[in-house]
Amino acid sequence: MSLGSLEDHLFDPWPNQKPLDWNIRMKIAAGAARGLEYLHDKMNPPIIYRDLKCSNILLGEEFHPKLSDFGLAKVGPSGDKTHVSTRVMGTYGYCAPDYAMTGQLTFKSDIYSFGVVLLEIITGRRAIDYTKSAAEQNLVSWARPLFKDRKKFYKMADPALDGHYPIRSLYQALAIAAMCVQEQPNMRPPIVDIVTALSYLASLKYDPEIEPPIRKSYKSQSPQKSINNEETW
Repeated sequence: MSLGSLEDHLFDPWPNQKPLDWNIRMKIAAGAARGLEYLHDKMNPPIIYRDLKCSNILLGEEFHPKLSDFGLAKVGPSGDKTHVSTRVMGTYGYCAPDYAMTGQLTFKSDIYSFGVVLLEIITGRRAIDYTKSAAEQNLVSWARPLFKDRKKFYKMADPALDGHYPIRSLYQALAIAAMCVQEQPNMRPPIVDIVTALSYLASLKYDPEIEPPIRKSYKSQSPQKSINNEETW
């Protein structure tokens, strides 16, 4: 694809390349979710991707995302079956813990992986980063305590955004990611709900010329309570 992979833009940008802005990040997230929705809900038989990660999301013109590399994809369960039993494969850091422990692959395994990707998009952090301290090497483990306190949500925004993001949308995007990486697979939302939520966020165009950047001083303010569908969406 003409613009490389999402991984390139988040973690290995070209010299003098501008970081992805908030609008583009939400566009990519919504587009990747729609790709996963196509595999889960519109293909016959349905497909479990099994290896969703930033390096497998390629970007075309105007940052239109495409899922790539279906070498690990599996046909999903049919009839009354709830899962496919298979040898555990995938990429460490993206693999759902329930699948890693049992070898039982479900559509919710993909949802967990998507949640990790969404966290990478929001935070600019890798799923696994051994250059960080032990407590911060695993992205999901680092994020879980922060999910519990909305006053700390600003700490999860990619510093490369330099505060240029809508705080309400940040809350909602993090709420989506938090639901996706729930340890219990039945607590993770179906892909259709994720598509609806992220498509809405992608439609809210953030204009840095109109809205002032969020600075660290925001932590002393009370977070807004009226966030549409943040808890359930």
